[in-house]
Amino acid sequence: MTDTEIVDLERLLRLYLALPHTPSRASRYDRRLALELRQRQISWEVVETALLLAMARRCLRDPSLAPLSPIRSLHYFLPVIEEVLSTEISPDYVRYLKRKLAPYLTPAVFSE
Repeated sequence: MTDTEIVDLERLLRLYLALPHTPSRASRYDRRLALELRQRQISWEVVETALLLAMARRCLRDPSLAPLSPIRSLHYFLPVIEEVLSTEISPDYVRYLKRKLAPYLTPAVFSE
């Protein structure tokens, strides 16, 4: 694995762990999935967009609904990554999500 690949994997895992409702440490399964995503050549933009969409669906849902369980694994985001791969999402919408989710996210976690 190259230095660039290691940096990409660590960046993805830092992003995942900085999200609300996620674990404080990545498991070996999270690391394995991050490597698989890298090997599938799934772009940073796709992963970032998928994580934003999933967090929007969790954080911006009707507060009268029962709370959701914490996210235990990076695998939680796989269906949304597949959704983003099959759907064209506007960069304007991604910027909107970042602004809307700002109160829930650690500053500077997502790229500008």
